[in-house]
Amino acid sequence: MIVCSCNVLTDHDVRSVVQTAEDPLTTSDVYGCLGCSRQCGRCARTIKRIMNETMGPADAAIAAAGDGLERRAATLDFQLAEEAA
Repeated sequence: MIVCSCNVLTDHDVRSVVQTAEDPLTTSDVYGCLGCSRQCGRCARTIKRIMNETMGPADAAIAAAGDGLERRAATLDFQLAEEAA
């Protein structure tokens, strides 16, 4: 099933990356491993759900913490860009 229409990613693609990773991944890591990046963001929750289903509980918690840091960093980058403009 296609989960990301912008990058044409399937649930199988996401599971494959998560299963072969040595360390817990963030959603951005999954995009990167698949040679793309987040576009519109509508698929992020679905990708996160697939990751959580595929990873064990401990790895899912670590990945969730990483995603939170990425969101905060992106917000800070946006705020800094607005201040510079």
